Amino acid sequence: MRLFFTVPVLLLLVCRQPAAAQVKDVFYPLPANDLKFTGFFENDLRNSLTHWNKGVLPYAELASLYRDGRKFFAQGEMWGKAVRSGCMFYRYTHDAELKRILQQTVQEVLHMERSNGSISCSPVEKQPDGPGGDLWERKYVMLAMEGYYADVDADTAVLHSLVRQADAVLAQTGPAPKVPITDQGWSPNHIESSTILEPMMRLYKMTGYPRYLDFARYIVEEAGGAKGYRIFDQALQGNDPANIGGVYPKAYEMMSLFEGLVEYYRVTGNEKWKKAALNLFAKIKQQEITLIGNGGGDMPHHPAVMGEAWDYTATEQTNPDVQRMMETCAGVTWLKLCSQLLMLTGDASAADYIERYAYNGLIGAMKPEGDGFSYVNLLNGVKTNITGWGGTVGGVPVTCCNLNGPMGLAYLPYVAIVRADSGPVINLYNSATASVQLSSGREVHLAVEGSFPSSGEVSISVDPARAETFSMMLRIPAWSVNTVVSVNGHAYAANPGTYLTIRRKWKRGDKISIGLDMRCRLVDAPHGTNRKGDHFQALVAGPIVLARDEHMDSNFDRPVTVQAVNGYVSVRQEQPSEPGTRVQFVVPTTDGPIHMIDYASVNNWDGKRVCTWLPQKTDGQ
Repeated sequence: MRLFFTVPVLLLLVCRQPAAAQVKDVFYPLPANDLKFTGFFENDLRNSLTHWNKGVLPYAELASLYRDGRKFFAQGEMWGKAVRSGCMFYRYTHDAELKRILQQTVQEVLHMERSNGSISCSPVEKQPDGPGGDLWERKYVMLAMEGYYADVDADTAVLHSLVRQADAVLAQTGPAPKVPITDQGWSPNHIESSTILEPMMRLYKMTGYPRYLDFARYIVEEAGGAKGYRIFDQALQGNDPANIGGVYPKAYEMMSLFEGLVEYYRVTGNEKWKKAALNLFAKIKQQEITLIGNGGGDMPHHPAVMGEAWDYTATEQTNPDVQRMMETCAGVTWLKLCSQLLMLTGDASAADYIERYAYNGLIGAMKPEGDGFSYVNLLNGVKTNITGWGGTVGGVPVTCCNLNGPMGLAYLPYVAIVRADSGPVINLYNSATASVQLSSGREVHLAVEGSFPSSGEVSISVDPARAETFSMMLRIPAWSVNTVVSVNGHAYAANPGTYLTIRRKWKRGDKISIGLDMRCRLVDAPHGTNRKGDHFQALVAGPIVLARDEHMDSNFDRPVTVQAVNGYVSVRQEQPSEPGTRVQFVVPTTDGPIHMIDYASVNNWDGKRVCTWLPQKTDGQ
């Protein structure tokens, strides 16, 4: 491979003039390295970073696919996903070893550029290679390099390469006589190829080059997102996610496509595309997200999509016919879409759903050692399942999901504490420290302390550079029915599912005290299409979903009658009996106490089973 422009030409090629957005976000992420977790998630982040991104990941072998070609369709996505999560981890840690690893692999890939500027597993003469997944692969190369340029090293060679990569796509794909983008891909509706919308919009914002916005307009306004289906219009019309895109309502790819649509809306200001994204968001919340915060299943509507399609999963989650559900790629992309809409709108429910997935489905899919993620998860049965798309590379099992899982972890510091024009915004209550710049230009230092989610008692120390008036926005979780908030002993009323805004003159030594309602809730099974799934119940304490683990309880799936009063269960925390368990509870039933732990801590990587939806006792049992 060779770079086909000389350096003097390259210097003239990109005059970086970032494009101005037409729409201003409500919230903004903190600058890199300005937040540090001091509890709960920190160990998970470090495990993944140490044992996966800095550990077993075979960067050189993944990069070589752009030189030697793929062994199966879409394999070229792997390098991009690995580097993308690494860049987000670097944003959080500024880890010098990680930076060296990322610099080395990016430089290797830059030298694999093909003669037309593409970085692709397909030779130029076979591009765009639809069945091979060429555009989907190139999407992830672009996203990785955009993340690298933004968060690791603003190397102009990377920006120049991004321009050439994008221009190679534009030269091959588009309106006639080019190859239509909806004719490219391996799936029935080719939705995956249109997801290149996101990196195109990011590059447009980096460079201001109108041709990238024109290409995005082609994807959204003309091509419609999929072959035979105008997916954006279907969402705009309020279609159910399971009915968008025909026989292939693939959860992961659909949300990835809508991440690009949100970026497109920010630039164009066309309100109908904001409405389309919010319609999809509302439908997913209502119809697809399960107890642990992920979605997608294989029954009863779309069994051919192997548990990776929207399938009315919220109501089908206790259906015993479901064998595969909740792809990790879908969960992580849901977290990212929630983040996009949280920043855009300030909707507290987006942070509620981030919290639900983070504390349950996300860390519940990770290997305890941090060197991999489950492909799909079950609520009852063997929790983890690594079977799915992927293969062994450099002796390491690599799938789309164990590449995407670390991205979800690395995103948590990005959303935990953010800022508005009026001041800091607290979204997640795990212990952390943060510096937030105020509108005055001065900083306020925050320290979130407590043992959440083991306890609902949280304190936030507020330490501005000098006494100053600004607002603190505190997310009051929808599950916290009775929340107590005070500042230096002065109480404030708090409503669940909203942000409590406290505007005052803050000074050093001020302390916010929060008491979240951690009472354990008894949840009845939804009634889907299979009556055998009706008689189950689940327990949720704060954001934490509880489960019975076969390791500690041989009767883990025996029917029980949980003792509850007005929908609440009087559980008691106890010392965990298994290594690695975060929280363990004693739960009262009519036959005596049972022991349950947080779903995320259940370690089923040895084939043992879990019971999250508890079967209810019936007459005669």
